[in-house]
Order: sequence, then C-alpha cells, then structure tokens
Amino acid sequence: MVRHNALLDLGDFDDFLARERPQHVYFSAGRYDDPGADSMSEKNWQGSDLIFDLDADHLPSVTLSGDTYAEMLGKCKGALERLLSFLESDFGFRDLEIVFSGGRGYHVHVRDRGVQELDRGARREIVDYVRGTGLQFEALLESEAVGGTAGRKSPARKRTLATTGGWSARAHRYLLAYVDELLATSETEAVERLRSFEGIGEGKSRAILQTARENYGQLEAGNVDVHPAVFGLARQLAGEVVEHDNAPIDEPVTTDTNRLIRLPGSLHGGSGLAVRRVAREDLGEFDPLVEAVPETFRGQRIAIDVTDSGPVDLGGNSFRVDEGNQRVLEYLGVFLMARGRAEKERE
Repeated sequence: MVRHNALLDLGDFDDFLARERPQHVYFSAGRYDDPGADSMSEKNWQGSDLIFDLDADHLPSVTLSGDTYAEMLGKCKGALERLLSFLESDFGFRDLEIVFSGGRGYHVHVRDRGVQELDRGARREIVDYVRGTGLQFEALLESEAVGGTAGRKSPARKRTLATTGGWSARAHRYLLAYVDELLATSETEAVERLRSFEGIGEGKSRAILQTARENYGQLEAGNVDVHPAVFGLARQLAGEVVEHDNAPIDEPVTTDTNRLIRLPGSLHGGSGLAVRRVAREDLGEFDPLVEAVPETFRGQRIAIDVTDSGPVDLGGNSFRVDEGNQRVLEYLGVFLMARGRAEKERE
C-alpha cells in the first residue's frame, strides 16, 4: 500500500501509475495544507468533499444468491436515482459528480462550497436524513386552524402532508399510490388489504374506501384529516415509506472527512472494469457492463483457465463459459480472472 503521497511527490502521475501498475487506485476526499505528511495531524485538514457510496451487495432488494451481476447493478442504479433526488431536490446541491465504481455500485461526490467544512456530526445528520433514520410521522405534518369564529378558543385543526418536497412529499406520494391501488381493485380485495393493518377492521376499511372515492381531491392536495381512519392509515404507511424511498448508502463513507475513494479513470482490480464518470443527463441510458469495459482490453483474445463456469453478460454480449483452458475476448478474460472465476493459462 502506497499512502500519504501528494501529486507533486509522485512526479508525473501517468508515469507513476504505468510504473507501479497498482491493482486499485484511490484519492482523498479531504484537502490539506500538506497532503504528503506522514500523519493525519500534520496534514492540516482544510475541507472535504461529501461522498456517498452505494454498494449493490448491501441493498435490501438484492438477493446475492439469485440476482445476476447485471441485475444487482440495475437495482443499484435505482437506489442511486433515489439518492440523487435527496441531494438535488431536498438539499439543492449543484456541484455533483457521479461515478460508476468499477465494481458493485456508484459513488457521488458533492463539491458544493457549503459542504467542504462540515464536520463528522453535520455529515451524520445528512446521512440520517437520506436514510430516514428516526423519521416520525407527526413531524411531517403541517397543521392549520379551520372553521370556528374569531373568539373561539379551540378551533378545529387540519393536518396535511406537503406535496412539494422532502419526506412529507414522499409520504404523500406513497399514500396516494396506495389509495390508487385500492380503488383499482374490487371492494372485497381492498377491504382485505386494509384489514391487514393493525387497528383497521372492516368498518374502518370501508370508511377509508368511501372517503377516498368521495374526497380524492382532498387527499391529492395532502389533507390526511378527511377521516380519522385515513389518518390512521397514513401514519402506518409512513413506516413503509422509509423502507421504500430511503437511499441505502454506506454510512461511514459519508461521515468520514478523510475517506479514500476510487479514482475515476482507474481500473477496479476486482473486475477489470473502469471507474467511470457518468454525466447526469446520461445516467438513464448508462450501462456499466458496456461503457465501463476499457478500450485497451477490446479487439484481442487471451488464453485462460476457467475454474467457475456459467453465464456472463459483458460488453453488450452474453457469454457461456465452460471450465478448462480456452481463448476468449480479452475483456471477458480479464473480468473472469479479476472476479476469481478463471486464471491465466499456464505457458
């Protein structure tokens, strides 16, 4: 491991990488007065990017024994879109860099000036927000007095979920989507689904359905006080919102002001794929198993000894590799060797 080196200490960076040929290359999220100092205290920290790491292996939706590598990466991109919603819409960050890690997921580097000097505690608060940690339904509600007269001491209150942004809007969208599903099914099926919630029997179930039909516009506007049973349903669904909409990031990465993170443009030693920057407007169409295949590995074949047979989707092609010695496209061979599924064929 070569550490505590500044770019100037390394000389020409391209020559350094060509000479050392490291299996993995990282750079620091932090900025220092003296980045080449041997101890962290001597470096004199000045600030750090805010970094988020999404790893497919850690996603609740991923089944390690059942999902293919491509399926895992697809689910990870879905989690990335949820993370970007928080960063762009809720926090209003603008200076973002999205990076395919070359392995199992994605990194997001936030470089807005306002985040640079945040300490670990402040970064922890951001983590808790995007994870939905400790989210309380009552804290999402806006309350206003309605009805009554000016001299009335205790006017009625109307509680609403904001529809424009934040966790409140997420809870509202989830509630409305659930109501839409109920209204699209038969009365019997809808009642059965509602009765699965604690404290909601047949009477409350039918009241929810009737209220939804007659007051859908109120629900659409965020009013959850149209009926007590509807309010109770919204409260119970709030717990599901966190599970459905949170961004399952690797929390220690974001709170660490000294984090080392993979260098875009380098190769990932566990896959042979490139650590690739992804433009925000290109994310929807980005396929890491095509676009992260390095050009240097295309156009030739190599001899390998496959030890773990099976299907592989890579480079826009689908392969079926069998055990034993064979010649394959170089990018496929490198991928299989890096993943521990093959070895270089002995001369």
